[in-house]
Amino acid sequence: MFWWLLIILAIAVGLSLWLRIVYYRHNPNGAETRASPLSMAIQELVGTAGGIYLAIITLTSFLKLDVPDKVSLVSVDLDPLALSAIGAALIQPLVMRLFNKFIK
Repeated sequence: MFWWLLIILAIAVGLSLWLRIVYYRHNPNGAETRASPLSMAIQELVGTAGGIYLAIITLTSFLKLDVPDKVSLVSVDLDPLALSAIGAALIQPLVMRLFNKFIK
């Protein structure tokens, strides 16, 4: 089961990065930009996940919610807030693509 979770996570990360690369290929920020689409996609993924993580931490601190420090998934201990932030950052391009498809 652990390997299936790793495979699914790898596919989700790959799909999210691919969608971000496609976005940057079609919407360049100007001729002076020298960063590759992959580096910009990874930078956006990490930035989005970090922002979501800070928002979740602030919200749980403000509301004084009791959240477990670690969650054991198979044999790996993970921070549940960080895992939810990465998950939200991974599905964000998919949600935006569906939103744009239905709005336009």
